Amino acid sequence: MKIELNKISIRKVVANYKDSAEEGVTAYGGKLDIRPKYQREFVYKPEQRNAVIETIKKSFPLNVMYWMKREDGGYEVLDGQQRTISIGQYVNGDFSLNDRFFHNLTKEEQNKILDYELFIYLCEGTDKERIDWFTVINTYGEKVNEQEIRNAVYTGSWLSDAKLKFSKTNCVAYLLANDGGSLIKGSPIRQEYLETVLSWINNGEIADYMAKHQHDKNADKLWKYFQNVIGWVREIFTNYRKEMAGVNWGELYNKFKDQKLNAKKLETEIAKLMQDEDVTKKSGIYPYVLTREEKHLSIRAFTDKMKREAYERQKGICSKCREHFEMEEMEADHIKPWHEGGKTTADNCQMLCKQDNRTKSGK
Repeated sequence: MKIELNKISIRKVVANYKDSAEEGVTAYGGKLDIRPKYQREFVYKPEQRNAVIETIKKSFPLNVMYWMKREDGGYEVLDGQQRTISIGQYVNGDFSLNDRFFHNLTKEEQNKILDYELFIYLCEGTDKERIDWFTVINTYGEKVNEQEIRNAVYTGSWLSDAKLKFSKTNCVAYLLANDGGSLIKGSPIRQEYLETVLSWINNGEIADYMAKHQHDKNADKLWKYFQNVIGWVREIFTNYRKEMAGVNWGELYNKFKDQKLNAKKLETEIAKLMQDEDVTKKSGIYPYVLTREEKHLSIRAFTDKMKREAYERQKGICSKCREHFEMEEMEADHIKPWHEGGKTTADNCQMLCKQDNRTKSGK
């Protein structure tokens, strides 16, 4: 990683400052992307924003900022986005401080601000080096999330198109996933929709997919995949419930998309499970009805009272190996398994030694 410290005046940094909710924020004569297209909007609170300007007016030092040098010779802000936008907005006249806008200041006061020098590290390196570095220095102000870090590294035409489809307020991905009930948690502008579909299409290996497709002309393949997933979900799970938001639909689609599934039969089972008080994680019903893996359901655990009652009833004897154990050496188990209709009740509780219980349950 090549890192070079520079001192750049505010006058130069805010040259040709442009701030657009859709087109992003640029400056430094058009060579600096402060906030790329469709990244989340400005998030500093007024008091944080004002503190930046007060610091500059008093000639106090601001924390160092980091810019990444792009292949085309331009730059993107790695760290310092909110501080830079605060400065640009103030000089641009978007807000006042102590009832005085920038244009209300004297020429001397304006020049003092414009001549203030920012300490900026210009960084060059491999994708991995930039991700590692961005993660390390992301310690000031409002934290960016992991997807925003990836976005700062894998820039290009593919990412711009992907953000257009998945990262804009009321983008097409948001409209599709919410038509008939939300299927995805989170916010597009916080990059959660983009992160979700990237995780789906490449089994959690998000950075690997972005690196592979970084120089593609568009993200049509990703968009088509997303449409297929959402269409499959709507076709197979015909009755919408709020618990469907946040299910890992991509994982289920990848595994079961080619299987012939009976939507009516699945709905009957889902409706029954939704009423089962032993199922504590209702969203897990959807992967369960396809995989039959009970781990998705978080079956209600036996209470300490139920365990004590069973332990005393058995006089500390393991129901399987018939050896005696102390209470803390044993675990509760369903006598009649849950999937066979057994309930999490005192009369269906038995105590097994840890070894027998884990052997029995395959833990």
